[in-house]
This record gives sequence, structure tokens and C-alpha cells, in this order.
Amino acid sequence: MSITATALIGLVVWTIILAFVVVGKRLSLVMGGEKDINTFLPDGKDVGDFGLRATRAHLNSLEVLPLAGGIMLLAIATGNTAITDGLAMAFLYCRVIQSVIHLISVSKMMVLLRATFFSAQFVFLIIWALALCNVTS
Repeated sequence: MSITATALIGLVVWTIILAFVVVGKRLSLVMGGEKDINTFLPDGKDVGDFGLRATRAHLNSLEVLPLAGGIMLLAIATGNTAITDGLAMAFLYCRVIQSVIHLISVSKMMVLLRATFFSAQFVFLIIWALALCNVTS
């Protein structure tokens, strides 16, 4: 399996882990009698600061997954993983670090750090897209 495929699986698994974090937070509120199971808002605004951050981190991972997945799958399908392999794990690490920062804090410094890791992911996507366009055209 290529490094790109491994990173892609990592992105999917990370998104699933974040979903479990959200579910865990919600379950703790239900079990503690603080909320009814059928009353949660989809945006996470009703589950406290951490619950909101966890919901946003999960949704952000869901937003990026189709973009990264599309480019990574194109590289895999066309046999061009040499283009993506070099940065694939860095992409995954940036995604995980961004999410962890999101879970920890929304202070100005942490938001700046989070934005930096987010931006790095999009730079990688642009690099990959341009390189794949040059190879597959």
C-alpha cells in the first residue's frame, strides 16, 4: 500500500475518532441527566465549549476529507502516488494537529496555529492538484 493510501485511511479514521469524541460528549450529558438524547443541535452549540469545539473539529475534518480524498484517490488511480507520497503523511499530521488544537482552545494564539496547519493542508492540495494536472493531461 502506498504512503498516500495509508494517509488517506488515516484521514478517514481520524474523522471517525472525532465523531466518537462528539458522541462521547453527548452521551456524557445524556447519562448525567443534563440533556435528552433527542434534543441535541447539529452545530454543537448546546453542548458546552468543549462539545462545540469537538463538533467543529469533526465537521472541519468532514469538509476537508472529500478534497484530500479526491486528489489522493486520483493519484492512486492513475499510478501517480509519487506526487502525493512525499507530503501525504505531513498532510495527515497537519489535519490531526489542527483538530487537536481545535479541541484544546480558541485563544488567539491557538486559532493562529490552527489556521497555519489548515493553510498548510490547502497548500499541499494545490501542489498535488497542479502536479497531477501536468501528469494526467
